[in-house]
Amino acid sequence: MFATQSQEIDRHPSRPPSMEMRDMPQQNRLETGAPWIELSTTDEDWEAADPALLGTMLAELHIIRVFEEVVLELAGEGLVHGPAHSSIGQEGGAVGSIVGLRSSDAVNGSHRGHHQFLAKALTHVSGGVIDPAAAITPKIQRLLQKTLAEILGLAQGFCRGRGGSMHLQWFEAGALGTNAIVGGGVPMGAGNAWAQKHSGTTDLTMSYFGDGSSQIGSVLETMNLAAAWKLPFCFFIENNLYAVSTRVDEITADPRLSVRGQGFGIPSWRVDGMDPLAVHLATQQAAEQMRNGGGPAVIEAEVYRFFHQNGPFPGSAFGYRDKDEEASWRARDPLRKVADQMIALGLINEAAVASLRKQAQDAMSEAVAELLESDPEKAGKRRIRPELWPDPSFVNVGVRGDASELNSLAALEPTTFEGPWRPVKFVEAVSGVMDRRMETDDRIVIFGEDVHHLNGGTNGATKGLAKYGDNRLVGTPISENAFTGIGGGMALDGRFRPVVEFMYPDFMWVAADQVFNQIGKARHMFGGENSVPFVLRTKVAMGSGYGSQHLMDPAGIFATSPGWRIVAPSTAADYIGLMNAALALQDPVLVIEHVDLYGIADQIPDGDLDYIIPPGHAAIRRVGNDVTVISYLSMVGHCAEAIEQTGMDAELIDLRWLDRASIDWGTIEASVKKTNAVLIVEQGAQGSSYGGWLADEIQRRLFDWLDQPVERVSGEEASPSISRVLERAAIARTEEVVAGLEKIRIGMGEVN
Repeated sequence: MFATQSQEIDRHPSRPPSMEMRDMPQQNRLETGAPWIELSTTDEDWEAADPALLGTMLAELHIIRVFEEVVLELAGEGLVHGPAHSSIGQEGGAVGSIVGLRSSDAVNGSHRGHHQFLAKALTHVSGGVIDPAAAITPKIQRLLQKTLAEILGLAQGFCRGRGGSMHLQWFEAGALGTNAIVGGGVPMGAGNAWAQKHSGTTDLTMSYFGDGSSQIGSVLETMNLAAAWKLPFCFFIENNLYAVSTRVDEITADPRLSVRGQGFGIPSWRVDGMDPLAVHLATQQAAEQMRNGGGPAVIEAEVYRFFHQNGPFPGSAFGYRDKDEEASWRARDPLRKVADQMIALGLINEAAVASLRKQAQDAMSEAVAELLESDPEKAGKRRIRPELWPDPSFVNVGVRGDASELNSLAALEPTTFEGPWRPVKFVEAVSGVMDRRMETDDRIVIFGEDVHHLNGGTNGATKGLAKYGDNRLVGTPISENAFTGIGGGMALDGRFRPVVEFMYPDFMWVAADQVFNQIGKARHMFGGENSVPFVLRTKVAMGSGYGSQHLMDPAGIFATSPGWRIVAPSTAADYIGLMNAALALQDPVLVIEHVDLYGIADQIPDGDLDYIIPPGHAAIRRVGNDVTVISYLSMVGHCAEAIEQTGMDAELIDLRWLDRASIDWGTIEASVKKTNAVLIVEQGAQGSSYGGWLADEIQRRLFDWLDQPVERVSGEEASPSISRVLERAAIARTEEVVAGLEKIRIGMGEVN
């Protein structure tokens, strides 16, 4: 039985004087429902602690400390390309909290994450026990060398050199990946916790971030959702007092950052992060709650980085803190804390501690020797062995997968289907194919605002899906950052296939970090082998009167952002095949819909909701010889009308797949070589338009076959307005396509 000192933290340290005037209103002080505990250790705790636990903590602390010292040494030699965010001084928080975790538990962290990654990896490869008196094992030696190789940007690293210092990932060990965006990995970590919970395990996820991250919206949004959904997720705040040079009490009213848990009903602990045993005991308490279905926890560990934000210099060298402060924290070094306690208990002596450090140094010297050599051009200098650099041809490998997962699925081209057909409205195809996929694949989970209510969401796109239960059709709060990132974390975990709905595409800007920095880059950034099966549905609403912040076409933004595939169906039959492909791919896919199409009477193959339309397959909606018209979504119909009005013999291509990797260049090239003229048509605003990159690429690929410049039809620079007249003036429809075709006709030498 531990004698740990735990006390409830006073939520009201400055209480106003009581008001005793008779006519004042009655006031009752409200209390939060979750405990907030400050935990510290006693001598009895150290005496009761398992000696193997203490020895393992001491060994991990020394191994990580020496590793970080070597990183700073190499950074000083200019051999670390990019930042070197050392964790020296902060090791106690990571080691104390991770040493008791399972390999199947998971962690992720921030840009300063070497210690978290190594603590999880060391615990994994050692089985949770390291004898500080024993030699460094071959497994630990390989771990240190591979981690250092990654930080140096080498092909032998965990992410094949792409991740470097700030993106360390080893799924096998439960290290989900550290993150360079402050707070950016927290929603992804919660997604992993969602997968753990709904897979029926008792595993948990720890997400590490600092005092700077605790101010950002994505963290607070995720706290709310993790609490609402009772996820086995720990928000571990490494409060090192400084966001680069900005002190925590400069930027928040209450510098006790664990107070944030109180606002969301999350049990919270506050501990001395320089005391690894205190951190361990708090984590054990929190873990018991999380594993037993009690929902998330917050742990705040006060730690201190002995060096500046980046590099081998102390913070005092930059003037934002003084040497006395640094000295007072160095006197509390967690390595010394554990060693002194073990010496007092007779478990180790100073010679053994020195020997442990020497073993760690020898292991790192061996790792360095494998990666570096003497520089033949600079006497006394070292360089990275040239043969260890990644091959430059690897640069684009893994931006997306190769789509080979679709090879075993039945493809169907609706334009050649001979029937029988079944009449439907477009939106019925949207809900119908999702119903079919959820029936056949219980990994599919839908997240979005109001998707579970209103008889199918705001447009009926999820009609009939509530029968799959509220763990598969999940209504969310207005927290796009959090629920998008949670979907991303689930996708990386691999046990589920999340489908996230943005009610309007403009909301992507709210979740832009998760969409573009996290989900879109995850596969490539972590080495090119991670699958990210994630579908994002949204609808273009131009013409509906919803104004500047609800009506954009997102195709252009996604097409110029790495990692994403994009589909934009113009028919109900295409929607089925494209959505089936999107749900089967191991890449993130944006599925764009248009409100103008929802109510249109259409038809789909009768009795078949399982076919796919694979990437690289556009559709020729009209064969012609005068000009190649390229479009997508509802503008395909406007193009067909315009062609009929002008009488031009135009070939109309419906792209269907819009991203660089999936576009059907064969169809485009064959058409342009026949017509020698191109008109690209889209509806939305010029600035974020899709056609710019496509026109540029066509000019480069097919310049010799063009008789005139590529013409484009788009909306105006302004976003659509609420005014019906101004909205119509801002977007393209049939009339604008007619004008574009007339310009092509003039370019052909024909006079109207």
